[in-house]
Amino acid sequence: MIAPPLRYAADLEQLQPDEAETDASLEQSFDHILETTAADYGHAVRAVHAKAHGLFEGTFTVDGHLPPELAQGLFARPGTYSAALRVSTNPGDILDDNVVLPRGIALKVERVEGERLPGAEGDGQDFLMVNGPVFAVPTPDKFAGKLKLLAATTDRAEGAKVALSTVLGFINSALGKVGLESQALAGMGGLPQVHPLGETYFTTVPFRYGDHVAKFRLRPLSPSLTVLTGTIIDTSGRPDGLRETIREDAAKLTGEWAFEVQLARDLEKQPIKDASVEWKEEDAPFVQVATLRIEPQDSWFEDKVRRIDEALHFSPWNALVAHRPLGGINRARRRAYKHSSDFRVRVNGCPLSG
Repeated sequence: MIAPPLRYAADLEQLQPDEAETDASLEQSFDHILETTAADYGHAVRAVHAKAHGLFEGTFTVDGHLPPELAQGLFARPGTYSAALRVSTNPGDILDDNVVLPRGIALKVERVEGERLPGAEGDGQDFLMVNGPVFAVPTPDKFAGKLKLLAATTDRAEGAKVALSTVLGFINSALGKVGLESQALAGMGGLPQVHPLGETYFTTVPFRYGDHVAKFRLRPLSPSLTVLTGTIIDTSGRPDGLRETIREDAAKLTGEWAFEVQLARDLEKQPIKDASVEWKEEDAPFVQVATLRIEPQDSWFEDKVRRIDEALHFSPWNALVAHRPLGGINRARRRAYKHSSDFRVRVNGCPLSG
């Protein structure tokens, strides 16, 4: 029998004594990534998820008649909002698409009403997701260590990254055939080059959900998207092959994703402090609370690139109080992501919007 939802309380998370040192380490790694790529490109890009493959404008519709535990915050009442969607790959440099790495989606639900977190920019509710259910490391200090390693690879030596991702992909594929697919290898780049619009995306880290605690998931719902799940994209000789394929498909695609909530029910099984632990669906099921819809559109035209890719700042802390990010990984992202956006403003000489 499934337990009732956990009640949110401020003391569900506690600051760790070394978080200031972790923040400083993250900012140092971000600076290395940002300064290196800005020098390479003559233009500042994001310190993580620098390369976008597709940009979309759509609608986000909150379901009506949700039960009380799900009718919280943004989802307290039915409504339809404009939404911006950015599909990307996770490194801070802009790589050839033959480098196979995890992908992400940044979703901004726009013009949201309600009390906002201190420092939240704009009027949107942001959700940042990747195509895997867990974060690659459990705690902020491990996050800082991983980012330091990633920062050290930030240069133009793409050949080595292509070779590494190919080897990791082969190893992970072999492990998957015997039921041993490695999340650790996946986080390092051992993933197949599949169609990003067919993937399922997860926040991997928890958030306040009004009176409760939750993680979020974006799952392909319409046949036009589910048919793309697992579809391999041949990027041979196509450094922007993912972008080109998405653009071609988006021109004729009407697609819907289910936006789903997974309420925490047991801190032992659904921990807040360890982001590497998967919350199993049999213990904490996902339930749809909204639908994200896109109509046929050009996913890479100049005006959209300026508005979404260049001008928007995505952060889990651009949020309502009712959806406050929880856990050490989220706390570490707060300063680091702001640090990255401030650098882009300073170098590129134009303001960002939230």
